[in-house]
Amino acid sequence: MAPTPQHPQDVVQAHSIRDPESFWTHQADQLYWHKKPSRALAQPIKHLPNGISYPSFTWFPDGEISTSYNCVDRHVKNGNGGSTAIIWDSPVTGSKEKYTYSQLLQEVETLAGVLREEGVRKGDVVLVYMPMIPAAIFGILAISRLGAIHTVVFGGFAPASLAQRIEASRPRAIMTASCGIEGSKGPMNYKSFIEGALQKSRYKPKKIIVWQREQLRWHPILKERGERSWQGLLKSARNRGVRAEAVPVKSSDGIYIIYTSGTTGLPKGVLREAGGHAVGLNFSIKYLFGIHGPGDVIFCASDLGWVVGHSYILYAPLLAGATSILFEGKPVGTPDASTFWRIIEEHKVNVLSTAPTALRAIRRDDPENKFFEEAGQRGGLKQLKGLFLAGERSEPSIVRMYQGLLEKHGARGAQVIDNWWSSESGSPISGLALKAAAGKDFTSIEDHKTLPIKPGSAGKPMPGFDIRIVNDEGKEIEKGKMGNIVLAVPLAPTGFTTLFNDEERFYKSYMKRFDGKWIDTGDSGMLDEDGYVHVMSRSDDIINVAAHRFSTGSIEQAIASHPTIAECCVVGIPDALKGHLPFAFVTLSTAEHPESAVPDDGLFKMVQGSIREQIGAIAALGGMIQGKGMIPKTSELCLLNPDSRFVLRSKLQDMSLE
Repeated sequence: MAPTPQHPQDVVQAHSIRDPESFWTHQADQLYWHKKPSRALAQPIKHLPNGISYPSFTWFPDGEISTSYNCVDRHVKNGNGGSTAIIWDSPVTGSKEKYTYSQLLQEVETLAGVLREEGVRKGDVVLVYMPMIPAAIFGILAISRLGAIHTVVFGGFAPASLAQRIEASRPRAIMTASCGIEGSKGPMNYKSFIEGALQKSRYKPKKIIVWQREQLRWHPILKERGERSWQGLLKSARNRGVRAEAVPVKSSDGIYIIYTSGTTGLPKGVLREAGGHAVGLNFSIKYLFGIHGPGDVIFCASDLGWVVGHSYILYAPLLAGATSILFEGKPVGTPDASTFWRIIEEHKVNVLSTAPTALRAIRRDDPENKFFEEAGQRGGLKQLKGLFLAGERSEPSIVRMYQGLLEKHGARGAQVIDNWWSSESGSPISGLALKAAAGKDFTSIEDHKTLPIKPGSAGKPMPGFDIRIVNDEGKEIEKGKMGNIVLAVPLAPTGFTTLFNDEERFYKSYMKRFDGKWIDTGDSGMLDEDGYVHVMSRSDDIINVAAHRFSTGSIEQAIASHPTIAECCVVGIPDALKGHLPFAFVTLSTAEHPESAVPDDGLFKMVQGSIREQIGAIAALGGMIQGKGMIPKTSELCLLNPDSRFVLRSKLQDMSLE
């Protein structure tokens, strides 16, 4: 009996691991290099000052590239300047705008000239604190155009969290807006957030460049504090014909820093290398998402402040020459649960990428799927070929429901695809490729039937990611058994190689647990008999709330800052809408406060206020219990270990059954 032929996705994956030099050299040839690399991969041994050594890697080590040039100029020079690059759809303001690649180039090269005049140079860091508006994309690409490094912080992050990122990255300038718009809540005053953060930060950037929005203005603009009017600077630059050419950087130079939750409570600055980032994203959006160029439209319903937004709102679609939807709104409430399907129908979206939390919210508000059905019956979803889920585990019921709806109303062969990744990986580690056959030399993408979905799994490993399951001693275990999910070195080109200015923390956080042999993802799960990845839980203290990761330590720190709290411990509890919510156990510090297991409403509100001020509203507690003896301790009176958290989660489950 002849052996069953391998699926093309398995063939491509195996080739990428077996011969990364050949595989990624061919992918690098798809981009423009100011200095073409002579090889794809270098794998040096890194040596820390404390004597520890561990294996590292860098992609296209002697190449030089400008990602901004590849995202914008390249398409204009290739005759695609008239193609639509960005569609801004803002139901919260009632605004819609379209930008072609030629218009995008004009915006970016002028703004880059402005930043250069304001003192930004190659290698500088610029912090971006913006809402989901076109100026945010112009700003990020302008920073990249100068060879500078951007660090984007989610607009609305609390002053204390913003201050941490300012101190850690030491930006030469901050680019911000006067406000963000949060649905029916009205404008969110960014001026107070920025000023609050700068009061807390010991480091003060030289310039603050402010995009004025009509809904709420930043007033006054204080030049003596380094504040500048973004629109005013642009007007002056245009009158004088100021523009900046793209500045190439080494492939191994950083293009951005993105901060992710750390188990100590302090955020970790993931540093992305320019060359590998561009090559890996240009490949993944074509191979995994089936987005190839002009005429293809992707709607990534995330935020530019998160890694998903970096990769699939901004960089990957523009590298491919496709159209990206920039969405300022919510899946429900702006105005209702029809918003996603209206955007897909109106803008002829081919691929939607979102978090399961968004689909849960839509299902809650539209349990009969009336809006989806109506759009489908009009033929408005017939071009939708993929619905990608990421950011948290997707429950099988959601996958099955939307798979049924897509088969009825979407494009032929449309799929719901769960994919798993992280800030560290930069692109999906696993998934099911819409265009799995990569053709001759794995550079031309060809049609092929997608692998069958398995609801509850996150697909199969993506090219360049070598996934292993190991026990606590670092030894590989058999398929079908739960263990620690780790990655072999090297990662795919989008993967990080270090933390910003902190090699030692990189080693301790990702390499030390398994003695430098594997990169620890912090996730637990298994590979099944067919090679599908099942991500089941975190093995550390990170809570995933509506596809946003938070350290329990950072939430505990915010709670403990309240003067009446002596001790606290935070655990994640299941939530039907957001996946998980943080839940706090606290012990009070003063005798005059009640010791019952029922939270005092006033105290709870004050604790919530501390969390909102120091982290942000997204990390708000789902509940709190106070009382003596609630928090288990080790014999050394240590709190906050994994066993303690397991005991507390068990207590909550027991209480819910009583």
